[in-house]
Amino acid sequence: MRIPLSTSILAGALALLTGCASLRTDKTQYAGMDLLLAKADYPATLAQIEAAKDTSYTHKDRVVYYLDIGMLHHWNGDYEKSNEMLEKAERGIEDNFTKSITRSASSMIMNDNVLAYAGEDYEDIYLNAFKALNYLALGRNDEAFVEVRRINNKLVQLESKYDKVAQKMNKAEETHETFVPGKSYFQESALGRYLSAMLYRADYKWDDVRIDLEKIDRGWKLQPDIYTFPQPDFSSTTKRVRAPTARLNVISFTGLAPDKKATTFYIHTEENVIILAGSSENYLGKQNLSGLSIIPWYGINEGYHFKIQLPYMEKHPSKVDRIEVEISGIKPEPLHPLESLENVAIETFSIQKPIIYLKTVTRSVAKGLAAEQAKQKMTENMDGGMAFFTRLAADLMVDSTENADLRVSRFFPAKASIREIHLDEGTYDIKINYYGNGGKLLHSDERNGVEIEANRLNMLESAYLN
Repeated sequence: MRIPLSTSILAGALALLTGCASLRTDKTQYAGMDLLLAKADYPATLAQIEAAKDTSYTHKDRVVYYLDIGMLHHWNGDYEKSNEMLEKAERGIEDNFTKSITRSASSMIMNDNVLAYAGEDYEDIYLNAFKALNYLALGRNDEAFVEVRRINNKLVQLESKYDKVAQKMNKAEETHETFVPGKSYFQESALGRYLSAMLYRADYKWDDVRIDLEKIDRGWKLQPDIYTFPQPDFSSTTKRVRAPTARLNVISFTGLAPDKKATTFYIHTEENVIILAGSSENYLGKQNLSGLSIIPWYGINEGYHFKIQLPYMEKHPSKVDRIEVEISGIKPEPLHPLESLENVAIETFSIQKPIIYLKTVTRSVAKGLAAEQAKQKMTENMDGGMAFFTRLAADLMVDSTENADLRVSRFFPAKASIREIHLDEGTYDIKINYYGNGGKLLHSDERNGVEIEANRLNMLESAYLN
């Protein structure tokens, strides 16, 4: 039979109360970024992030820095530097996640803010997509292939990685309810499969191209919460062309991936049970696990009230309504959505929601009980007024340490769109135009003197992060 509060929990909670008055995610480095991104001023954005490297990114936030700076170098066309930073981010994510598994059972009361950031799953998946695009821009197709394969490997492992975390947490003496991760509903990335198909086609491996396109079709059918828009027409992808006809593949990225926000819940205790104010389904959604709104908690008394904060993903609104590619002498062609990175971010985050939820509840109750014991000890010889203010101060201290971990990188896009155009090989002036509601031109990405060659992969990438 488990006791309600171990000595180690009591000691740890008291240490947190006295030493961690505020554990909030610092996002001051992003002030004014929307304006810079709306102007596609990536050098200024890079300079602002670099200036904040030692003030807004602590050692435990180093992965966030590598992701931010790596993506900005990509948008700025510094492909070698981008890959260097994204490689550091990928190694940091792997290392920090491995450490998180090891310490899971011993860190039940530690707020995630004090731990080294191990990245969100969508960040870990899509950093490989952008490393692949970097290699394509550098003309290193074989290395791009390696990155594309990593996307698929990570998707296969997506659900099982949190099984290991849950197993460790279930061994902790403070655990009162079984930890179970959510189910992965993201198994095929259209962006990853599209890049793979383009690379296979450049090597004339038509059967592999067919398989990748079938995987995209499968993803559309099995992942309706991610692919909420019509599937692009890939008929031109498998159409064989001969010189001097060439293919131009335009890929465009728009908007910004979701930010993390906090939502507040309250815990109320009855004899041997804790009750969450508001249904757990409000947070867990389709990942809801029965019984998590009312949890048996042997030894707890009635009448305690604790606050918790839980993180969730919130989409950034985008001003882009449609995208067109305009080529000299050719009628403008619309781009079609291929991937919603923002939907993937929300979908993959939900896998770990049950673990975050139960760990936060466990931590909050443990800290709250420790605080109650400490308050009783501190106030036993105080008069009524002094005892009241002492208890109030302790409660405020507990609340100040219950802040959700809101760390997330800033510069991944929200959507990817594509268009394939067949034209004679030659040199072209190309514009990618981004329009808002009512047909207002928001931004025009002009590329003059673009050489399009037959019998090769001509990938033109554009972005407007607004």
